[in-house]
Amino acid sequence: MRRRRRWIGRAVAAVLLLAAGSWLFLMLRYPLKYEELVDRYSAENGLSPAFVYGVIRTESSFRPDAVSPIGARGLMQITEETFEWVQWRMGDPDTTYEDLFDPETNIRYGTRLLALLLDEFNGEAEALAAYHAGWGSVKRWLAESEHSADGVVLDHIPFGDTARYIPKVLSTADIYRRLYGKE
Repeated sequence: MRRRRRWIGRAVAAVLLLAAGSWLFLMLRYPLKYEELVDRYSAENGLSPAFVYGVIRTESSFRPDAVSPIGARGLMQITEETFEWVQWRMGDPDTTYEDLFDPETNIRYGTRLLALLLDEFNGEAEALAAYHAGWGSVKRWLAESEHSADGVVLDHIPFGDTARYIPKVLSTADIYRRLYGKE
């Protein structure tokens, strides 16, 4: 009887260690970097912090100095053309494209961009498609019956990278929701 209790105790301890290890592993893979900035600018723009974390982790893996092959910069990987589009809408002539390497500036612009795209398009998937492939591409796809039956929801995304990007961001956002309760 004593051996059995000891074995059960060890089994329970092993399960608890595995669970804690899994939790710790997930927290290391999905960190809460720049939490104050993400929370502040998400709230200002009516966004879920988990959604913003999904974009940041997918785009740059939290590297503020990241530069893509097409020149997108910073945590949220904003191109110069997109920066200028958001800058004009924000009425912020003093910020420069170089400033996007600053985490606060990048998150401020990236969250504003996401908010603008969510206002323009009806769903997160369409907003993310526009974030990744461009506003004009999504407008064109929504107007074409082979990509959208109703002109509102994308049924098919012709760019493979964008088609893979959307579920990656959304599943990452879901992990942030479950792991940290970031709504």
